[in-house]
Amino acid sequence: MPEEVLLKAEEAPRGVPVQSLGTKEHSIPINTGAYTAVGNPTSGYRTAKYTPEEWHQNNYSKYYQSFTDRDHAERVQHESKKLANETDAQTNRTQSDVTKKLGERIHDINFWKFELNREIEDVLAETELLFQQKVRLDKALDATEIPMMIAADNLECRSRRQGPDLVKDNVEIQLLKEVDLIKSVQDLLKRTIEQTENQIRMNRDAKQNLELDWSDKLHAYNIDDQCGRLNNQSTDIQYHHNSAKFEDNSSTPETWAQYTHDNIVRAERERMASINLRSLIDNVLHDTSDDMREQCNCVNEAYAKRAEEMNDAKTKLENHLQKVLIEIGNQEKNIAMLKAAINDKEPPMQVSHKRLHHRTYRPGVELCRDPVQYRLVSEVGEITQSIESLKQRLAEAERSLQDLMDTRMALEKEIAVKSNSLFIDKEKSMTVRTRYPTVIKLAGYQ
Repeated sequence: MPEEVLLKAEEAPRGVPVQSLGTKEHSIPINTGAYTAVGNPTSGYRTAKYTPEEWHQNNYSKYYQSFTDRDHAERVQHESKKLANETDAQTNRTQSDVTKKLGERIHDINFWKFELNREIEDVLAETELLFQQKVRLDKALDATEIPMMIAADNLECRSRRQGPDLVKDNVEIQLLKEVDLIKSVQDLLKRTIEQTENQIRMNRDAKQNLELDWSDKLHAYNIDDQCGRLNNQSTDIQYHHNSAKFEDNSSTPETWAQYTHDNIVRAERERMASINLRSLIDNVLHDTSDDMREQCNCVNEAYAKRAEEMNDAKTKLENHLQKVLIEIGNQEKNIAMLKAAINDKEPPMQVSHKRLHHRTYRPGVELCRDPVQYRLVSEVGEITQSIESLKQRLAEAERSLQDLMDTRMALEKEIAVKSNSLFIDKEKSMTVRTRYPTVIKLAGYQ
């Protein structure tokens, strides 16, 4: 049919001009030839009419126009159907690819969520262990108060020693070392506690960053999971204008993964620092408790040795006191004997004096310096000399007795001093030191 119409259009009479009319692309013949109703001969009887050729030409033009329009419409329909099928397939492929990529994205998010959750649990467990170590440090620091009070009480009690016993002996040296050691241990424990608190705070900060990242991952997972469940039959789909764009503050997959990786690395670094700190705390508590207990044993040994020396000195003093008391008794007997001897010289002296007195009454020449007279005079001298010697010996004996009495008093005082020192060291100080904490308590386990 189209070829027949085209053939008839080509058979139109030659010499008839064809002029396009209207807005169509195809030429439509109009009446412009020699048979137009123009001029005087046709005025009144003829109007502007088409000739048969023009009529056929016009029909042929209509046929051609119909053909071209239908052909164009068929081509447009074919291309439209093809384009619709292609775009539909492309849209389905794109949507399927987006769904697949959403699944991959969800898998990546799940992976990092798992890593974050694992690290959060590890950091949480490590923080709890470090907190337990801090509790041990606090207990160990509190436990040092008792040794400090014991050492201070020992020094205070020993300051009440008397006389020569107020000496800076080995016990006092060891007690001063113990006080210095306890102060050093307290300072070390306080610094360690402060370091532990800082590490706990850093662990918690790292855990908070991980939890925030995990929370963001969970939120993104829920969003992407919801997006992955959407399809063309979903009831809550709609247009959102200006949504097909990249946000200025959006990250790239590399920076997104690097951010979480950095958070995990920082958390692992803090966790390793926490593990090392826990090991350090174990060593500190072990060393400090051993050092304090060792120094306590040194002080106890010094106390025991000093008490032994005190007991030995006190025993020797008591032995000397016993001997002095015996000697005092002997000296008192000696003094009594000397006094008796002096008293015993009075009758012979009186006899001699009486004889000499009677012989002064001899008459005349009888008043002779005979041997008797000489002997009586010498007897008086001898007795006088004996009395003087006895008195000197008596004075010496009395001085000796006084020295013995003074020595007795000194010994008794010294024995009292030693007894007081023994009471302070043995009964008070060493009794108080039995309350010294054990190594387990000093290590913070109780």
